[in-house]
Parts: sequence; C-alpha cells; structure tokens
Amino acid sequence: MNDTKLMSVKTVYKQLIEAWNSRNADGMASLFTEDGESIGFDGSLAKGPKEIFAHLNPIFKDHPTAPFVTKVKDIRFLDNKAVILRAIAGMVPPGASDIKQEVNTHHTLILVHNDKGWQIELFQNTPAQFHGRPELVEQFTNELRELL
Repeated sequence: MNDTKLMSVKTVYKQLIEAWNSRNADGMASLFTEDGESIGFDGSLAKGPKEIFAHLNPIFKDHPTAPFVTKVKDIRFLDNKAVILRAIAGMVPPGASDIKQEVNTHHTLILVHNDKGWQIELFQNTPAQFHGRPELVEQFTNELRELL
C-alpha cells in the first residue's frame, strides 16, 4: 500500500491514543464508525459512537486514567478499504515515572475507509499478561520503556 494510506491509518490510531491520554471521550468516540465497537481491557463492550462516549465519559470524569505509551507493531491492509493495525501499549500511572506492567496490553484495530475517511470498526484491548512467562512481560515492558 502507498505511504499516504499507511500514514492516514497511523494518524487515526495516534488520534485515538491522544484522545485517551487527554481523557477526551468525545474525541475517542468520534473516530468510530456508526457500528464500530470498542472492547476494553476489562472486557466491556461499547457499540457505536454514542455508546462508546457514554461508556468512556464517566471513566474520564471520575478516575485519573493513566496515559498510554504505544508502539505500532504491524499494519496489514486486507484490501483498499480495510486494514488491521496491531500495537503494544503500556501505562504510566499519574505521579509515576515507569510503566505499570500489570496493565500492559495489545491493541488491535480494524479500520475501514468510507466517505468520512479512515474510521475504527473495532478497537480491542487484550491484556498482555503472559501467564507463567515473566520474561515476556519484561521484554514487552522494556520495549515500551525505550519510548519514555
């Protein structure tokens, strides 16, 4: 795929992360298609921009959410109008200076191109716990620490 499409897809992910980091529920929700789904770290499911906003807004109002540190690992175009983006992410809690390993996550996005440009059809957070394999947790965290 051409560099313009690649950059456009990366920009949507960057906007999603910037919206989370600035605790902007409307900014996050506006990036989704009308049928777009967000699956949170805890497994919660929100469908469509209105429901995604309604889910995130109280979280941002009532909790000091930690900002993400992210690294895009793969972008794979399925065709000219559909793409999968996979990234790794960690969080630095408010007042801390290091990544909290317990909340490391894989981000998986499916984006589609429509008359509004690239939009998120699915955003899924999968905990990166690596049960019984602490060396993988450390490797994952160290990769993100390089970005701090």
